[in-house]
Amino acid sequence: MTTFEKRKDAYESKFARDEELKFKAMARRNKLVGLWAAEKLGKSGDAADAYAREVIRSDMEEAGDEDVFRKIRGDFDAAGVDQSDHQIRRTMEEKLADAVAQIEAGN
Repeated sequence: MTTFEKRKDAYESKFARDEELKFKAMARRNKLVGLWAAEKLGKSGDAADAYAREVIRSDMEEAGDEDVFRKIRGDFDAAGVDQSDHQIRRTMEEKLADAVAQIEAGN
């Protein structure tokens, strides 16, 4: 195997690993956001866990964060929860940072 082939293989492995970590971080972020939103909606226990799973599933509708945002925004509006779009998006960013930290810590 030439040096070029070794470098190519290493790059491909790193890319695959980075993509896997990104996927795990987004899934964990969605769960954390779902649990946060469930609390705001007055859900706890199994109902909160079920809601978090709904949020995770909502992320499969399209690429990006808009599908998750729309799910939470719609549920908050329907339940009369007072959270601005900015607050929801900020929480999504914060929960992504928490998810990355948890994954890096091995949790």
